[in-house]
Parts: sequence; structure tokens; C-alpha cells
Amino acid sequence: MSVKKNIAVFGVAIATSCLLFTGCDTVKSLNNTQKGAGIGAAGGAGLGALIGHKAGNTAVGAIVGGALGGVAGGLIGKKMDKQAAEIERTVDGAEVVKAGEGIIVKFDSGILFGFDQTALQPDAKTNINNLVKSLNENPDTDILVIGHTDNKGTEAYNQGLSERRAQAVKTYAVAQGLAAGRVKTEGKSFNEPIADNDTEAGRAQNRRVEIVITANDKMKSEAKQQSSL
Repeated sequence: MSVKKNIAVFGVAIATSCLLFTGCDTVKSLNNTQKGAGIGAAGGAGLGALIGHKAGNTAVGAIVGGALGGVAGGLIGKKMDKQAAEIERTVDGAEVVKAGEGIIVKFDSGILFGFDQTALQPDAKTNINNLVKSLNENPDTDILVIGHTDNKGTEAYNQGLSERRAQAVKTYAVAQGLAAGRVKTEGKSFNEPIADNDTEAGRAQNRRVEIVITANDKMKSEAKQQSSL
């Protein structure tokens, strides 16, 4: 068996075994290369277990929906590892979640916006500028920007607010040189909480913007070709 296939088998085995035994410490130490190799077998539940309660269902689903798994997935995961480390180093105020064949960059809304506002704050613009630099240096990816709110106010109002905030991030990123065709936006109102909306601390966590980075068709095609060598 080749080295590449051994890596893939190892990733599948770890991802699958950690689904069976909750609290598996090995999951925490896996990098994206190993997660990418196993996520095709583990699927959405597996990715959810690997990243914990750090992102909403839409973000997880975007990564699972485009995942290749196997050796090709491991190769994509390796590229994502490198980019995730770069984003962690250069983008202040962001939490970087390594998620199999993708990356989730998460900002608390309080870092990006004032209360009930959709205009980006000055520090937020600096953070997004730095993120755009990384995205432009890694052009073979697609980006999904997802806005989330807490449960204060009506669902309809928060839906609009979440959409406008996601669009504000996209608009500014595009103005800084990011190709508009790479970016989609969604608003999820308060329907994908990652913490308890009954406490202020929980609501603060739920007010966030998630930026999901996944492989585009070009990267996937190259990974498939490399995996067949």
C-alpha cells in the first residue's frame, strides 16, 4: 500500500473511531490533512464532532457538501492547514477553526460592528484587509460569508440584520480586491446558535460572522490528479 493511501486509511480510522467514543482526545490533535482524508467516510456528523460547537450547521454543511475525502481530501487538507496557520498569524480578532477540507474564520459581531449596526468599524476593516490578502494569495478557493444574530428581537428583523452584515463584509472585501465571483453570502438570523441564548455570554457568542473557505473546482481537480499518481 502506498504512503498516500496509508495516510488516507489512517485518517478514516481515526475519524470513525472518534465518532464511536465521544471525548476522544486524538480528534483535537488531528490537522486538516488527516481530517480531510477521513471526512469522506465520517460525513457531516464526523465533521461536527471534529470541530465541536464552534460553527453553525450552514458552515459545516458547506464544507461537507464539497468534500472529496480520501487521498485527494488529505491533499486539500494540507493546503488548508497552511492557510489556516497564516490567517491565525495575520488576522487579529478572528477565531480560526480547522475543519477537514475547509477553514472557518469566525468574528464576533462586536468586533466588526457597533450595536445594531451594519457599518464596519475601523479595526474590523484592518482585519478584513489582512484576510483578503491571504485569500488572494490562495486563489483556488470559494468563500461563503454567513451572518448570525442572537434571539433578541423578531426573527424577521434579525434575518435582515444577519443578511446585511454578511453583505457588508463581502462588499468591503471585494472593494479591497477580492474577486466578487468567489464570494457568496447568507444570513441565518438566530437559527444556528452555538451557545445558550438565555445568557448574555451565550448571546454574545451567537452574534457572529463566519467566513467559510473551501476548495474550488480547480483545486479539487488538481488534488484528484495528484492522488492518482
